Amino acid sequence: MTEHTTIRVEGPQPYTVTVGADLLRNATTWQLQSAKQFALITDHHVGPLYLKAVHEGLTAAHPDAQILSLTLDAGEASKNWQQLGNVLEQLADAGMRRDAVVLALGGGVIGDLAGLAAALWMRGIDCIQVPTSLLAMVDSSVGGKTAVDLPHGKNLIGAFHPPRHVIADVATLTTLPAREFAAGMAEVIKYGAAFDREFMQWLQQYAAEITARDAATLTELVARCIRYKAAIVARDPTERGERALLNFGHTFGHALEVMAGYGDALLHGEAVAIGMVQAARHSESALQLPAADTQQLIDTLQRFGLPTEPPAGTDPQTQKHHMRLDKKNTGSALRLILLQQLGRAVIHESPL
Repeated sequence: MTEHTTIRVEGPQPYTVTVGADLLRNATTWQLQSAKQFALITDHHVGPLYLKAVHEGLTAAHPDAQILSLTLDAGEASKNWQQLGNVLEQLADAGMRRDAVVLALGGGVIGDLAGLAAALWMRGIDCIQVPTSLLAMVDSSVGGKTAVDLPHGKNLIGAFHPPRHVIADVATLTTLPAREFAAGMAEVIKYGAAFDREFMQWLQQYAAEITARDAATLTELVARCIRYKAAIVARDPTERGERALLNFGHTFGHALEVMAGYGDALLHGEAVAIGMVQAARHSESALQLPAADTQQLIDTLQRFGLPTEPPAGTDPQTQKHHMRLDKKNTGSALRLILLQQLGRAVIHESPL
């Protein structure tokens, strides 16, 4: 097996993240203490690729365990209240107890929905995040934020429920469609734009290896991003302060997703990429961000095949209306994450 990296996420409920290649096919990955029941939740895209391997690994490590496999429709449109209810009903039908473990095998949609199901079932059972998309590996699988969407906005129904463990197998990224991989790179670039200008330079330096999905380079990339997030999550586990900085580009981007209808027309990472550029341009007028910093951000996003302008016909007033419903807003203030300079994000409030 390729060398792997283990990162500890501190906080009220500490856990570890394992990053490396071929983890899903390694028998020791699934030796999960004394668990006797597992609910393995995936989608129609990921299931045919990895469900069998994970099921066999669990069976080998826990021959007497009950394993419930649920395969949901893929895509953001499935991350809704109705689908969550269906999952909870199936946990009930299978007789899942308080010592059961939910395994979320898939991208951010599965991680969010399965994580929320684990948070709600019997007031909270263990969840292991097994992200198979770049976006989920570097962002949504770490930190314990779980949610489903409403037509009014993204992630409006949710809970903080830290995972028991995260298993990030970068070998799964070789089967990720090019557009999905690029969408994940938006969240990667976010860390550089918000926290570390030198990381932006590293991404440009290793762009060819990243695009070629070299396992060692991807392991380093994912581990770096998780370390950024882990450090902030440990200090602010429930987003009362600096953790909001992780949402750079998201307030603008989430509004674009709502307007696009949560479908394939605009992926989450694509919306975040556009949102980061919009936030940077707003930073130029609000915080005197140098235009050269905005251009460096645009160049990096475009280097990895990401859009930097809103879809044709986007109405700015409609976008602002949806931004007002963003859950980060407080009172009468629109709470935006802006840039003082590339690599230094700040919380900026302006009147709604």
